[in-house]
Amino acid sequence: MNDWPEAWSDDNRDNRYGRGSASGQPEGARSMRQVRRGPAPGQGGYGNPGPSAPPYGGGIPQQPSYGGQGHDGYGGQQGYDSGYSNGQVYDGGGPGGPEGPQPYGPRPAPNWRRRIKWTAIIVVSALVVTSVATYFWADSKLHRDVDLSKVIDRPEAGKGTNYLIVGSDSRAGMSSEEKKQLHTGSAEGQRTDSMMILHVGDNGDTLVSLPRDSDVEIPSYKGSTSGKVYQGQGRHTKLNAAYAEDGPTLLVRTVEYNTGLHIDHYVEIGFGGFAKIVDAVGGVEITIDKGFKDKYSGADFKAGKQTLNGEQALAFVRTRHAFATSDLERTKNQQKFLSALAHQVATPTTILNPFKLYPTLGAGLDSLTVDKDMSLWDLASMFWAMKGVSGGDGTSMNMPISGSSGGNLLWDKAKVKTLVDELKNDEKVTVTGN
Repeated sequence: MNDWPEAWSDDNRDNRYGRGSASGQPEGARSMRQVRRGPAPGQGGYGNPGPSAPPYGGGIPQQPSYGGQGHDGYGGQQGYDSGYSNGQVYDGGGPGGPEGPQPYGPRPAPNWRRRIKWTAIIVVSALVVTSVATYFWADSKLHRDVDLSKVIDRPEAGKGTNYLIVGSDSRAGMSSEEKKQLHTGSAEGQRTDSMMILHVGDNGDTLVSLPRDSDVEIPSYKGSTSGKVYQGQGRHTKLNAAYAEDGPTLLVRTVEYNTGLHIDHYVEIGFGGFAKIVDAVGGVEITIDKGFKDKYSGADFKAGKQTLNGEQALAFVRTRHAFATSDLERTKNQQKFLSALAHQVATPTTILNPFKLYPTLGAGLDSLTVDKDMSLWDLASMFWAMKGVSGGDGTSMNMPISGSSGGNLLWDKAKVKTLVDELKNDEKVTVTGN
């Protein structure tokens, strides 16, 4: 039995079909039983082209139509387009395209309340983490080297908090070039160039400068390293000599003994650290009332408003040879500049700018020596109080002076007693200084 379709029978094939041909005429279309042919023009039926069909491919196999007339062969309605005819997948229009609406509907509107809530949570969390990290970083930088528990026979503490702020001529960590640039000299040891008592209370803050040439009595004290108690001999000397003799603890003991005022915290900064803080903050703007020069400190200033860098600032606060009342004028300049520095550090351009804030904090904290009980909160309180004094919310003054003896400045005992009583009771200060 022959399985070939009639059109493919051996009797109907000639040498051109299935065996190749040397003729230039192309082969005609083959008849395939699994493909139905559409009717040729002028003919009915399928698969039997009439004599009018062209010699080749006249009856092109008709593929199943998915979008033609009537039903689509899958039970769908007329007009269904599979998308294969134009090479696209699915409906060919994409989301919101021309083929009609998306089968899954329009995109829902964003939930802005939810977004704002999570954004706020992330921002607050970042601020908390940054603040905590900054606190521990700053706390680790404080040099808590002064032990006030070694100070003996202390007066009772009053209301408010009293800081003893000391500027020393320490050259620790400075190179020979830095000493030359800052005009510090190369003297061994440490002395105090400036000493101030800052009282922080509820009735206004008060900054009292203690002239380094103040005449004071060295009392009995306990050696900071030996632990031995040295009995007082009624010996009088300049205040800065107490620091030179046995460091911060003897200085605190001497101030407390001669004033009767309890010192709660101790803060000290050296030459190099002071200059670095000023440079880190970008300089400090200050108004100089009268120009002056001093070859010892390197000062050379004209009158008027100007911004001082670290080197100039150090010369400004150290100068005393240019003034008739050398030590008193210098203490006034020190108060003026420290208040301006505190105000400059507290500006938004410094606090809100991490590229300024962190270098300033780093330079300041690295340069400070404080007592063992000093916390960052205590340090911040001191800083804001100094800023308040510069803004007119407090009082700055020199210790009241009544005269001098042998080059030492004598305190006015009556005024000093009134001043100390007012500070102890955290009352508004009525005493004026020199």
